[in-house]
Amino acid sequence: MNFNKNQTILFNKNLNSLNNPTLKEKLKELSITHYELILGKDSLDINLKDTKNHTFLYQDAIKELDIMLKTYNEKYLLYPVLYFYGFGNGILFKALLKNKYHKHLVIFEKELEIIKIMLHLLDFSQELKENRLLILDVNSLEFQDYYDLCSTSPFFEFSRTYFLELSSDYYEKDQEDILNLNNNLMDKFKNTIFLHGNNSKDVLQGIEQLIYNLPTMLTHPPYQNLLKQRENLSDTAIIVSTGPSLTKQLNTLKQYANKATIIAADSAYPILAKHDIKPDYVLSLERILSTSKFFDNDFKEFDKDITFITTHLTHPQTIKNLKNNNRNFMLAYRETKFVRYLKLKQFGELYEGHSVANIAYGLAIDLKCKNIIFIGQDLAYAQDGSSHPIEHVYGSFDAVEKSKITYNLQTLAYGGKKMVYTKEVWNLFRSFLEKSIYETNQLQLCTTYNCTEGGARIEGAIEKPFKELCENLLKEDLKKPFPKVETLSKDKQNELLLKSYYKIYKSIKHCQDFSQELLKAYNHILESFSNLNLISNLNESKEILDYLIQEIDKIKTKLEDGKNILDLYEILGPLLTQFELNLARIYVLNPKTLEDSYNKSLLWVKEHIEFFNMVYEHIKAQEKALIENITPLENELKKRNLEKYMRKINNAK
Repeated sequence: MNFNKNQTILFNKNLNSLNNPTLKEKLKELSITHYELILGKDSLDINLKDTKNHTFLYQDAIKELDIMLKTYNEKYLLYPVLYFYGFGNGILFKALLKNKYHKHLVIFEKELEIIKIMLHLLDFSQELKENRLLILDVNSLEFQDYYDLCSTSPFFEFSRTYFLELSSDYYEKDQEDILNLNNNLMDKFKNTIFLHGNNSKDVLQGIEQLIYNLPTMLTHPPYQNLLKQRENLSDTAIIVSTGPSLTKQLNTLKQYANKATIIAADSAYPILAKHDIKPDYVLSLERILSTSKFFDNDFKEFDKDITFITTHLTHPQTIKNLKNNNRNFMLAYRETKFVRYLKLKQFGELYEGHSVANIAYGLAIDLKCKNIIFIGQDLAYAQDGSSHPIEHVYGSFDAVEKSKITYNLQTLAYGGKKMVYTKEVWNLFRSFLEKSIYETNQLQLCTTYNCTEGGARIEGAIEKPFKELCENLLKEDLKKPFPKVETLSKDKQNELLLKSYYKIYKSIKHCQDFSQELLKAYNHILESFSNLNLISNLNESKEILDYLIQEIDKIKTKLEDGKNILDLYEILGPLLTQFELNLARIYVLNPKTLEDSYNKSLLWVKEHIEFFNMVYEHIKAQEKALIENITPLENELKKRNLEKYMRKINNAK
């Protein structure tokens, strides 16, 4: 296809504004081979013929444009983000971007020839430069592309208004790609929401257990000391999880245990002890009581030289069980707002993710291992329906009788040739693992191998038989045991214990002051809102609603001040996130009449009144949690004869 001089200039102008270097290069080099441009008498009548199958982009370009514009101007006028599959002739997007409320249009296109043709005909340079028009190549989308899109603003904030529209019927031919694209976007939105937190009860439990565990954490070795003393001691780490396939790998693991760093999940620890395979590290993640059972045992000399690492919010019974048998253990934090508020940098931080395998992978990276091997990381049910090895503490079936297990979710199997049954939480674990592997691959930090030889495929990890890989990589014994990890000096411990005590008491006072301020504002707004029923004049009622919205914004400004509410943000974070995601659905409602506008404002205020009540309850819950769980810290300070400093802190508050 030939373009005139002006069209070529326009294409180069568009191309220079495109903030996607990879796509820019593809379009520059691309030849147009199977589309024929068809121009009608009307400047809006731009069509393409697909010469491969003799179909057209549009049956009637102008009529289809009118229908789409009418729909979007009526139903989706206030949507900040819209998603389309197919670039089409681009005129729809040029028209929609005249609407100031549409901050971004995200266009997914498989046929890059279509984009190249249309960038010769329409000037999108300003929209491309400002990222109001985002064009993504379906053929080259990777994990990180989905994650970047779904986790950034405003795409994440409006994730619950997401839908994917075809720009024309022509694209129905790509049904499989569209379904895959939609599933990936929905999955990444869901994972991002999960990462922000969706359960205030869990968060509160975490805060309670953090405060209760603080004296234990501060008087045991810091995680950063471990990394400084032990990095670069081993090229290879083997991460041992407890999928059904673990049993078949135990003989090989035992043979090569002295030639690699062995990082075991807490659930694998009793199994390894039974087979006399000593791990170097045992990691525990969960905050629940049932996890403590993995340490309710006495393996005597076997435990010597094993480093047990659990999180700052582990269940107190887990700590009690670890202490009972004099195990060498430490508590390391995962980044949370309250931990950041306490400023305990030496004791963190563990990697993100929702499984022990995620933090084990992070530990291996932090120790500068060049090869990281997964075994037992099935993330899927075995053929007999089992979820764990037969020697697992809680049995080999997934906490229910075998006959009650239902299969309805599948994923690609190890080897890539068939499908296996899994469940949603395992998919979530796998997604975070794949994200970590992708990032390490990009940075060339290490090579990741999946030697599970069963279960689900983990994208980004190289699949190899475990024995074969051990034979190739593990030639020499390591110098074990690794150096002992030192605790902080007593003076430094005292300093951190007192600083933490001060911070917690300061947060208790903050909870009390802020909740009272919020309650006063809440009662004022609620009283004015209740009086609306006594007013019959719509305009007068609207004025009151507008005033209440201004008062609401004052409170929200304080709630959004991350620096000044850092100690409250962890308990409020999931609540704020879920509320804003739901509020987006009200924001995009397009009122047609004064009454519609009034009802939208009424709903907006009503939702905020309920929200402020929940915020108040959450802050009071944190206040109670801090007061009730500070006792172990107080006792530790008294044991160290630091009462006079405690009194100073109490009197200062």
